[in-house]
Amino acid sequence: MRLATYRTGKSVILYDAHSVCDAESAPQIGPALFDPDAWRQRGRVVGEAPGRGASLFLSAGAEEWVLRHYRRGGMIARLSERRYVWTGLERTRAFREFQLTADLHAQGLPVPRPVAAGVTRHGLTYEAALITVRIPDARALADLLLADEADDELLQRVGATIRRFHDAGLDHVDLNARNLLVDRGGKVWMIDLDRCRVRKAGRWQQANLERLQRSLSRFCPQPESISHIIRTAYDNATVA
Repeated sequence: MRLATYRTGKSVILYDAHSVCDAESAPQIGPALFDPDAWRQRGRVVGEAPGRGASLFLSAGAEEWVLRHYRRGGMIARLSERRYVWTGLERTRAFREFQLTADLHAQGLPVPRPVAAGVTRHGLTYEAALITVRIPDARALADLLLADEADDELLQRVGATIRRFHDAGLDHVDLNARNLLVDRGGKVWMIDLDRCRVRKAGRWQQANLERLQRSLSRFCPQPESISHIIRTAYDNATVA
């Protein structure tokens, strides 16, 4: 990766120059890079992920990208769905997630490669968006569980993969069955690192696993047995 920064008006963009400059039919560096309409006008929106603040899948030549705008949830969203309090550029959610993802990617951990983070300041608030590379033919662990396609071997890889991230110090504050993807080769990936951080070992590791276990109960009839397989593989894994 070759990181670069672009500033125009109220917007600042942190991006991987290799990815953005080589992408075919992508808008030029600027706010349009994060504008869904700009991609639609080029006929480059190829799909959409469900959920709050739905992500768009974009065709960018040899690869596909995922565009996600940061949106609030809960009661606070009634006041402002997209605005966050400005406390400095490096503390914006987009820049922090981009940098964290880039650091983990550089360590060889299975996270999507970050492409660009965009921040637009509005006085005391800001809006932000993030673009990452889409993992080809990947499916969420949640969907595999619902389809009864998650065998013991896969669940063991899930546990071992989580252990790799924990050994690297990653506290994933929203570890759930939708933020774990499995590609066509069976490799397990971790996504959505918003608000996550690197920490020393502590109680947060157990809290991550407990959160995942609660998530499993939504997608399978026997979450305890599945959680046991994941946890056993996690405990038995060694540092990569």
